[in-house]
Amino acid sequence: MQTFTSFHDQATAAAEKRLAVNTATMSSWGWHAMPNPDGFVLGDAMSRYETARGPVEYPDKFDMAAAFGGEVPEEYRAGTWLHVNPQRLDLGRVGLVLRPAADAPPEQDPAVLANTRQKLDLWSGALTSEFDYAGHEVRVTTVADPHHSRVAFRIESELLAGGRAGVTVRFPYASNGFFQTADWSAPDRHHTALTVLGARACRFDRTLDDTAYAVRLDWSDGRITATDEPHAFALTTSTAVLELVVGFTPADDGAGPTRVDFAAVREAAARWWRAFWMSGAAVDFAGSTDPRAAELERRVVLSQYLTAVHCAGAMPPQETGLATNSWQGKSHLEMHWWHAAHFPAWGRPELLERCLDWYLSILGTARETARRQQYDGARWPKHVGPDGRESPSDVGSLLIWQQPHPLYLLELLHRSRTGPERDRLVTRYAELVDETARFMASFVEERNGAHHLPAPVMPAQEFYDAKTTEDPTFELAYWWWGLEIAQAWRRRQGLPRHRDWQRIQDTLTAPHQDNGTYTAIATAPYLRRDDHPALLCALGVVPSTPLVDPAVMEATLLDVLATWDWNTAWGWDFPVMAMTATRVGRPDLAVDALLMDTGKNCWLPTGHTPQIGSLLPIYLPSNGGLLTAVSLMAAGWDGNGTPTPGFPADGTWTVRHEGFTPWP
Repeated sequence: MQTFTSFHDQATAAAEKRLAVNTATMSSWGWHAMPNPDGFVLGDAMSRYETARGPVEYPDKFDMAAAFGGEVPEEYRAGTWLHVNPQRLDLGRVGLVLRPAADAPPEQDPAVLANTRQKLDLWSGALTSEFDYAGHEVRVTTVADPHHSRVAFRIESELLAGGRAGVTVRFPYASNGFFQTADWSAPDRHHTALTVLGARACRFDRTLDDTAYAVRLDWSDGRITATDEPHAFALTTSTAVLELVVGFTPADDGAGPTRVDFAAVREAAARWWRAFWMSGAAVDFAGSTDPRAAELERRVVLSQYLTAVHCAGAMPPQETGLATNSWQGKSHLEMHWWHAAHFPAWGRPELLERCLDWYLSILGTARETARRQQYDGARWPKHVGPDGRESPSDVGSLLIWQQPHPLYLLELLHRSRTGPERDRLVTRYAELVDETARFMASFVEERNGAHHLPAPVMPAQEFYDAKTTEDPTFELAYWWWGLEIAQAWRRRQGLPRHRDWQRIQDTLTAPHQDNGTYTAIATAPYLRRDDHPALLCALGVVPSTPLVDPAVMEATLLDVLATWDWNTAWGWDFPVMAMTATRVGRPDLAVDALLMDTGKNCWLPTGHTPQIGSLLPIYLPSNGGLLTAVSLMAAGWDGNGTPTPGFPADGTWTVRHEGFTPWP
């Protein structure tokens, strides 16, 4: 329950130098856009870049520093509006009201609670919270419906009957802040209509500008009333037990939410989680003498739970999932691989496939992006809402490593299926594969018989000058591998290998080297030793290709481990190193890299990995990345010939596993 809203405000927590998660109530379907009286369109945020194809416009007019709270210059106003809209909507907060006396103001500080304890039962999906307040025990059980936008609570306390405890339902306005979920200071900008539906149910109809949705509340006993606070409602009861179910639906959902009780939601959740844990792969480190084995197993188990909750929806997730907003709640498509590639590897391909049709839904928009930039095929965006329109950015609009992701994800899905299911996948996604590869083939530039990834391009390590950067190491290998996947999908359709694609693969330039190690890019400054060590992805995330020498990559890995500024790394960088170490035959380094003890690889009891304190207190690419790395370390890849190739064979690790799909 979201009881102490102001205490968990991220800006307040950051100022007080403590960690907080400003939990919201969010969905895949709930989005909002601020009014656009100027009628800004993407063309208003374009800059011209000179290329070998002639002048090309990219939507880069966005000033992040100004958008974070400064005055936005006139030339960036359009780009700023387009960047921060739409935003994922906080659908409402459901919390306890606790009062020292029945007529006293509600408590605002969790310090008044004593003997707090909380337990999540992973097997059933039930969260139990217990604490003492004013000499009485309070027990709250929370479960989420696995099939609908619905959450259910059971509250047990004598305080309920005495009028000193109750439930509040509050609705905020939307926020277009980068790490904010709600605006509580604008009550006049939205509307809430309460309709009572008999003795134990009501409906809230919500309108925010052009966005509308409905909320249904069902309860076991008591009554609902409006409070003196706008958009806030109180549910009180005269009994010591209160059960309630809150369901959210889009306004255009004709069926609307119907009455469901707590027991039904609890049973649905228990059935779903039992089926989840009894399916897919499993790994067991029992018998290991390495003292880190239990911690790795804890991270593995919690990451399976968290990614199932947050990363398996109808479209690619945001980095903080459905818990709190980051970057307006939009998807970062370059992160989708880290959120979801593990699902088919762990034998749960259906959790990945749920969102792949979303790529089909925005295929036309991706084609238009490529056409505008004078390319063939479809170019996938980086920072994006449900409509697929890219967000202006001098980084995101020039990023390319998200481009092969749909190919790789589809290939992993295909490997995890058999028989007619494979044929169905090939038929359904053949156009998406072809259009993705056509862009990749037209993006390269041929010079003196060799093909290059030309400027303007922004590599995964996002701190180079896109106007001069060429041939990033990871992206070169990924380009070859993506085209190879597309060639395989042609074969599965009975088509020959594409001759132009093959010529590009045969002549794609090898990554740049310096003193026997790879550099990040092939142009000055060649390598910065901070942020993402993404050059390692060229052999690790990407399987073996003709472009990358394993011995040189091993030397590069050793160089990175010895010289990188780890305070600037991010949560998925540690799985990157573990996968590279595994692929180059250094299991002695893989576990050390995966479990490196450094700031952004700190795992909380919940399984979350804060990256920027309370501004980014959750970072799900860490969780998905760990599962991806462990599956490669345990099950290996086609023909690798070594059991558990990512774990040292020195007797300190005992690894048993079943159900994994080997990697390419």
